[in-house]
Amino acid sequence: MGGSAQLIRERVRSHYQVKSPALKMKCLGSEFSNPVGIAAGFDKNGEITNSLIDLGFGFAEIGTVTPYAQEGESKPRLFRLPKDEGMINRLAFNGEGAERVKERMEAMGDVSAPISVNIGKMNQSGPEDAVKDYVKVFETLYDFPDYFVINVSCPNTPEVYDESSPERLAEVFGALQDKNKDKKPIAVKVGPDYNTEDKLTNLSKAIEVAEDQGIKAIVATNTTTDHSGLESKHGQEWGGVSGRPLEQKATETVECIYGLTDLPVIGVGGVDSAESAYKKIRHGATLVQTYTGFVYKGPSLAHEITSGLIDLMERDGYTSIEEVVGVDCKEV
Repeated sequence: MGGSAQLIRERVRSHYQVKSPALKMKCLGSEFSNPVGIAAGFDKNGEITNSLIDLGFGFAEIGTVTPYAQEGESKPRLFRLPKDEGMINRLAFNGEGAERVKERMEAMGDVSAPISVNIGKMNQSGPEDAVKDYVKVFETLYDFPDYFVINVSCPNTPEVYDESSPERLAEVFGALQDKNKDKKPIAVKVGPDYNTEDKLTNLSKAIEVAEDQGIKAIVATNTTTDHSGLESKHGQEWGGVSGRPLEQKATETVECIYGLTDLPVIGVGGVDSAESAYKKIRHGATLVQTYTGFVYKGPSLAHEITSGLIDLMERDGYTSIEEVVGVDCKEV
């Protein structure tokens, strides 16, 4: 039985994975076979991590993982927006908790690509308890991922307090680094809604805090609260918007962050094709992730993007994806 399963996995890999030195990327202390990953929220509890890598993704992010199991918002809480090629979710960190995820990560063995764990707090935790929540997940799962992502920008959790203020970020990052005995890379995930001068100032301050606290990358972006222009039936359901409606705003945030820091940026939002991935990379993303695009386009998406990236690089005269990062960014 085990041999049959292994044979099936080998056939899947041979069909979907694209192997090319041109796609390799070094980041966060790891080597990525390609820059296209699966974003947090898809494999919340570490159930299909190896299968996602078999389908051609260069890395995968598990979570968001909270210290204990929680239900999240009541159903329905996930809506497709077919006219807009997007989705709205208000899942609010539903999951099985850190101990259950630990059991799965112990059982999955060596994964053939970098993996990360996205950490969140319990929905009702206030400032003091939230720090304890982050630390508990961090310590419970410390031995398994290649890096961690701290989720302080989800628009679908109860607004108990401002998690993303520079003061709160410094407290959270400091507590985690105190427990970071092996200096594992930590990234932070930010939102896309920086549409005023004050919010841009806050983003700049947050990045300064991240740099001061030894954070190694910025993930940009989470979902957006902007529902303007949506044409689908459920477009005004409350929750975070992802997919094509987020693409431009997310790319602009990636470019903004690229101009503010030397930290690598992981670009998320509207990545559903080689062209959209290439655009994110040209505007400053070292790596990119997809979620909604994968929901709409299915298991061949990673193959389509990675093979398409090779074609786009050849068209433009690049021999390595590393050469492409930030080539379209404005001078700052």
